[in-house]
Amino acid sequence: MQSKHIKTIETMMKTPISKPLPLNGVRILDVSQVMAGPYCCMLLADLGADVIKIEPPGTGDQTRGAMGFKMKGSDSMGFLNMNRNKRSVTLNLKTNAGKKVFFELVKTADILVENYRPGVMKKLGIDYPSLKEINPGLIYASISGFGQTGPWADRPGFDLMAQAMSGVMSVTGYPDGPPVKAGVPVADIGCALFAVYGILSAYIGKEKSGEGQFIDASLFDSALAFSIWDTAQYWGTGVEPYKLGTANHMSAPYQAMKASDGYFVMGATNQKLWKLLCDKINRPELFEDPLFRTNPLRLANRLILAAELEKTFSTKTSEEWVDSLLAAGIPAGPINTYPEAFESAHGKHRQMRMEIDHPIEGKVPNIGFAVKLMGTPQQVTRHPPLLGEHTHEILEELGIAGNELKALEDGGAFAA
Repeated sequence: MQSKHIKTIETMMKTPISKPLPLNGVRILDVSQVMAGPYCCMLLADLGADVIKIEPPGTGDQTRGAMGFKMKGSDSMGFLNMNRNKRSVTLNLKTNAGKKVFFELVKTADILVENYRPGVMKKLGIDYPSLKEINPGLIYASISGFGQTGPWADRPGFDLMAQAMSGVMSVTGYPDGPPVKAGVPVADIGCALFAVYGILSAYIGKEKSGEGQFIDASLFDSALAFSIWDTAQYWGTGVEPYKLGTANHMSAPYQAMKASDGYFVMGATNQKLWKLLCDKINRPELFEDPLFRTNPLRLANRLILAAELEKTFSTKTSEEWVDSLLAAGIPAGPINTYPEAFESAHGKHRQMRMEIDHPIEGKVPNIGFAVKLMGTPQQVTRHPPLLGEHTHEILEELGIAGNELKALEDGGAFAA
């Protein structure tokens, strides 16, 4: 039986918007490519912001041509998953004509997000100090691999390098295995989320003070900020964090366990759950064993404990154990593939796969909204834009036409 709360969530997620989204009327210039910047801007666009994607003529965002398979058109599935609800303008920012149009856009903007290597925007004359003269209230967010300052600031920074150099890879995988990165781009996505947090905080501050500000977000800092448990152990004990596979430093057992047909995950994270587990699997001797009497002891003897538990877990399937443990109030779950996660009853209920109408691709899948706003639920109002699709539309909004437009075209504003 569904609770009232679950019914309310399902109803509100399907209810058409009757009032403006929270960021309605906020204009954002997305001068970014690939992942962290575009993803950050898409999240803000989902909340109602008018996001104008400024792209190099000819090629556009590098992600348009990325990935090893082709769609019907020239845009990759990755691009389509990070750029919904935006408008696209092509501008050659290396030309005076292109910069002239860009400056006009800056005058109308509340926020700008860029993720070029430190120094590039200054070389182009469109860094924060330059644009602040045009628009003092501008919130300017720079996303980079290692930040705008420091010995590594000039290095090219991608998710892999940030994971490696922040320490994330040093604790990912199994103790005797080779270096392994997290399966998802935690530095990229983490930085996008931290940037959103900084941008929205700065925007709230601007509403009070009238002043914009500069935001320096980096993949390195973001990845390092996720290391709460590992650094807690290091600072508390002096022991360098190490790889634990699916286990962690906080409690045991809390990891993947092998059943008769494969693995599942479970966690008995406190003494009450540990007693419940021992009773449920009919292993009361484990609860009395001096090696496992307390959580610190179970952590110290983690490998022995896992081996003992798997002697019992190997007698039934993973599904049987998950159902059995959950019925007893012990946290457990299957290890799903992405198709299984999206197609699960829960994934469908949470609408984590949605379809967007695209002028070339037809119906294309997109990942659903990760956070649900109940009063003003997000919606898709625009397909991921074709390269330069809205250039003329936005020029008209700026009042650029006739001889002025021709002069800009002749000056190379919109050509590679």
